[in-house]
Amino acid sequence: MILAGDVGGTKVHLALYKFQHGTLQHVRDQKFSAPHYPDLQSIVREFLSVKDPADPDGSNGIDAACFGVPGPVRKNVIQLTNLPWILDSRKLAHDLEIEHCFLINDLEANGYGISELNEDQLFVLSEGDSSQVGNRGLIAAGTGLGEGIMIWNGKSHLPMASEGGHADFGARNQMEVELLQYLRADLNGHVSWERVCSGIGIKNIYTFLRDVKKMEESPSLRQRMQEEDPNAVISELGESGESELCAQTLDMFVSAYGAEAGNLGLKILAHGGIYVGGGIAPKILKKMQDGTFMQAFCDKGRMHDLVSHMPVRIILESRAALMGAAAYAEARAAELSGRSIRAASVHAASDRKGLRGMPAH
Repeated sequence: MILAGDVGGTKVHLALYKFQHGTLQHVRDQKFSAPHYPDLQSIVREFLSVKDPADPDGSNGIDAACFGVPGPVRKNVIQLTNLPWILDSRKLAHDLEIEHCFLINDLEANGYGISELNEDQLFVLSEGDSSQVGNRGLIAAGTGLGEGIMIWNGKSHLPMASEGGHADFGARNQMEVELLQYLRADLNGHVSWERVCSGIGIKNIYTFLRDVKKMEESPSLRQRMQEEDPNAVISELGESGESELCAQTLDMFVSAYGAEAGNLGLKILAHGGIYVGGGIAPKILKKMQDGTFMQAFCDKGRMHDLVSHMPVRIILESRAALMGAAAYAEARAAELSGRSIRAASVHAASDRKGLRGMPAH
């Protein structure tokens, strides 16, 4: 059994996976409110205390574990920025009594997850030239903005972490110049792409349009923004067109998101395509399809033809990072132990098939 985790600033998502015929099979998963726990170990112990009905005595055990974390992992250690936790893979392995335990960047985990996805877990935003082979890019707007690279080595794609979401935001028109000036004053300095292309960014754009551009916020909208999830309200009323303020907010967000996705494609020559992850894109799929994203993606002057041939796909599967963490855990544990659980599941299936085909005596 493989334990996979997606660690965020506010929640921890854990899952158990097994392999069948060489393919990841989801067993169960659960989300935890991270600030309510003193450390990750406490969450894992609570999660594992619930026995799997298919394995009530826990005989399968945990063969390996991997946790995707927000930020750079250095020497198997990370200091989380939004939680008072220091995660050390060696200490986790010792405390949890799991021999093989790993920490990787959350976008790196998403990158490993892509190869585990089926076609119905992806939405094709632009076909591009699907015959091309090469590097892939991953951009994921959620609470923050994550960016990752999947290097093509001639045989497979190797995911690599990046902190590209914290690079300088580049304004492309007068409205974005004013947004940049507003954010510079509000933040007292540096403005990154994350301040625009993320859940935080949606609220920043909304506030800018309301307070600086003086777009009307109706009393009913103001009340909903106070009582409900602001981003959900903006997405709903923006996609429906019921609020001009929300519609303009969504338009600026999606355009900036497309522009930065195109920037990523240029920087890494993503002939293999750009994958759009994170929790926001699937929730505003209608808006993502109206041309705003792809127009900004391809608006690269002399490089228009280059980026327009890059396939663009939206990841619909919310557990992609968990799937990637599980795949990474199995692969690294196999390297260290010389025993592959994935390969063993294929052999076991072949053996069972062979036995079924044997004549009865």
